[in-house]
Amino acid sequence: MTRSPVIDAAEVTSPLRLLDVRDAASFEAGHAPGAVRVPIEDWIAAARSTEGNFANTDFWADAFKALGVGTGSGAGVYDDGRMTEAARVWFILQYFGVPAVLVNGGWSAVKDAGLTGAAPDARALALQPGSGSVGLMDRTRLKGALDARTIFDARTSAEYRGADLKSNARGGHLPGAVLLPHAELLDGTNLRPPDELRARLTAAGLTPGAPITTHCDGGGRAALAAVAAVQAGFASVSVYYLSFSDWAADESCPIKTPT
Repeated sequence: MTRSPVIDAAEVTSPLRLLDVRDAASFEAGHAPGAVRVPIEDWIAAARSTEGNFANTDFWADAFKALGVGTGSGAGVYDDGRMTEAARVWFILQYFGVPAVLVNGGWSAVKDAGLTGAAPDARALALQPGSGSVGLMDRTRLKGALDARTIFDARTSAEYRGADLKSNARGGHLPGAVLLPHAELLDGTNLRPPDELRARLTAAGLTPGAPITTHCDGGGRAALAAVAAVQAGFASVSVYYLSFSDWAADESCPIKTPT
């Protein structure tokens, strides 16, 4: 049985290595005792670079070690309550086989529960890429699997329609993509309960048991969508982490817009 990717702060019974994914100023203004800040801006840049992409296990092993995270200990990840940046970190950790959970409700829930972070894990890291419950999808493989996978588009309706291009030269959606904006997965700063998530995912057109690939524009919302899918009991979930910005940049990748 897949371990739940989400935990309520009040239900934490054993110490977690707390990873704070808020900006530096917010972290300095107050954080959980023992928590360490994830330099998320560096992680985002690295995942898109040749030097730090997910094939470079040495880079990520060093990044995890710097946070005191080990494969033998559990990490609890939280952000400011938007959940997307914490989900991004959760996805990367679990992809490499590092046990991690997303703390529901973000910083306010962590603070209210009085959580204290576990000491750094000094054990050597032995990363296992692709060993997590959620896999990594790339553009080339996804192009060849559009008919075999359900695409879960976690962007806004405007992005899906092509009305909001973000910084992309092209707008619209992947052929056959199912739209379910990430905001609908949340109830305030909390991920909705599993039964509510399952109802919303199935109502949107996502089929339990069918292979699902999530995407957004740059990774964070896609990671949260994957958390929601796993929490709802869906299997065979992967994240197209580089997402629509990567797809739209390749003119050979088909894009649909409403007629």
